[in-house]
Amino acid sequence: MYKTIGILAHVDAGKTTFSEQLLYHTNSIRQRGRVDHKDAFLDNHAIERERGITVFAEQGMITYNNSTYTIIDTPGHVDFSPEMERAIQVMDYAILIISAVDGVEGHTETVWQLLRKHKIPTFFFLNKTDREGVNIQTTLNEIRTNLTEDVCDITNALHDGLMQEELIEFIAERDEGLLEQYMASGYNKEIWLESFKKSISKNEIFPCASGSALKDLGVFAFFEKLDQFTETIYEDNSDFAARVYKIRHDDNDQRVTFMKCLSGSLQVRDEVDYGDITEKITQIRLYNGNKFTTVNQVQAGELFAVTGLSGAAIGDGLGVLREKAMFELIPTLKSKVIFDAKIHVKEMLRCFKILDAEDPSLHVFWDEHVQEIHVHVMGVIQLEVLEQIVQERFAFHVTFGEPKILYKETIALSVTGYGHFEPLRHYAEVHLQIEPAKRGSGITFENKCHADHLSVGNQNLIRHHIFDRNHHGLLTGSTVTDVKIALLTGRANNEHTSGGDFREATHRALRQGLEQADNILLEPYYDFKIKVDLDHIGRVMSDVKQAYGQFTPPENVGDKVIIKGRVPVATFMNYSTTFAAFTNGKGALTLNFGGYDVCHNPEQVMEEVGYDKNADPEYTSTSIFCAKGKGYSVPWEEAEAAMHCL
Repeated sequence: MYKTIGILAHVDAGKTTFSEQLLYHTNSIRQRGRVDHKDAFLDNHAIERERGITVFAEQGMITYNNSTYTIIDTPGHVDFSPEMERAIQVMDYAILIISAVDGVEGHTETVWQLLRKHKIPTFFFLNKTDREGVNIQTTLNEIRTNLTEDVCDITNALHDGLMQEELIEFIAERDEGLLEQYMASGYNKEIWLESFKKSISKNEIFPCASGSALKDLGVFAFFEKLDQFTETIYEDNSDFAARVYKIRHDDNDQRVTFMKCLSGSLQVRDEVDYGDITEKITQIRLYNGNKFTTVNQVQAGELFAVTGLSGAAIGDGLGVLREKAMFELIPTLKSKVIFDAKIHVKEMLRCFKILDAEDPSLHVFWDEHVQEIHVHVMGVIQLEVLEQIVQERFAFHVTFGEPKILYKETIALSVTGYGHFEPLRHYAEVHLQIEPAKRGSGITFENKCHADHLSVGNQNLIRHHIFDRNHHGLLTGSTVTDVKIALLTGRANNEHTSGGDFREATHRALRQGLEQADNILLEPYYDFKIKVDLDHIGRVMSDVKQAYGQFTPPENVGDKVIIKGRVPVATFMNYSTTFAAFTNGKGALTLNFGGYDVCHNPEQVMEEVGYDKNADPEYTSTSIFCAKGKGYSVPWEEAEAAMHCL
């Protein structure tokens, strides 16, 4: 049986140390490493060992009790959370490590929500219980309050495979049939264990154990229970399907594609389909840390890497799986790459495109207007790590400009946009309805065009051009989002319509629609949770108001006060330093990305950005028509009256 187990946690909860103990006790490594000793097996990159944090999701192999486990140690620092989210896509089960010293922290809640979104059955391990003053029950209560009430402590709940009364009743309360059987005939070991396994796999129960990873207390006992309570079922005899979750380049600069086989099997020299591309697998690798062995075949349930795929991207489905994975954690900052003018920009862009393939959240792009390379990032630590990576891998010294907020734009009311592109020997016309959509929905598409008006091939081409790039808004040139775009109609010419004509008409129709719209500037927000002493709550509420935030009425919890709300990232991103100073480090500040909402100071932002909608080299709202063998321009406000389809 193949099982992929993810290890996740808030930074410094002991995740990597926990992973080391698992690998050691299952004879996968001969010696246990430590993060502080800079010799952890899964923190094998020099940057990770130097900084003492996990940056890359790495995997180790375990064989135990007739099962093969792939353990994925994921980053715990919020700056590298997109790497963690990508790994979640291929997990069968997750172990969420919580420091019993610190309790449920901000990033813990983010990780938990992602695990729930992807329906990954989850075990809790309360770490550092050897520390003085730790109260396990207090931490369990925090889990029940902040994460789930369906957590059960299995640390001492089983003896010789028999469950204690408390656990028996906990399971029975969540299964009516089992409860009736219990009342009628009592406890049956096999039935209860099977029911427990099913409840875990259905995300109805979340087992929890405690111990100390550093002192090697309770870790292997926990793993034995996890082995007993987990199972996976994969279809070996069906068609091949897999999901790409990681891209790397090896020491020979060869592209290596990591994936999980979800059904069927794969052999070396098999041809694999993704998108409209078919390529041949040249090598299959099984990685354990930074070392690998080659095999000729893998089957459903295995996590592996291949060479031979030149264009498969992270999140892509392969074989019969066509759906691309969507990721929730997105950067809210962008920064300019600063480098020596002696280095050709194309060479620098090539290096960053390689990094972009490995971490698509970077969204590396060349801004033609200002002649700059920009990257999207989660925070300052990520920029520091990027500097080191570029130096080590490409021998280029780079720095980054001060991170700036990533704004987005949307519209308030429905409009119809018209685009026509007809210079000599070209022809395409597109009509798009553009409507505001729910926050966080991105861009969605609907086809209302009849095949009698435009061929299905050209309709699909228009859809492709809606999604082939991020489209610029009119206020700051930021990405347009949260709109529903419907293709109403269009027209082609049998003789003159050629490649690229519908791209021009589609982009002009979108832009012409935005010209008519009531455009809205959006900015990223934090969902915050602040826990302080009573005498600090007045200061906190005042600070939140000054930062243009909102909050719900404060709650008293013991001798502390908790306040929750939303606040713009721009006004609160550096608040943690101020907060730590006036609370003397005794307050708790949790900041989670809460999506985009209406910008609190749009006029100021627009003035600072200085975007000129009429000077954007990539976009125009003007349509091109043809008369007497010559093309001529029609400005956006006159375009509707000139359209051929009306």
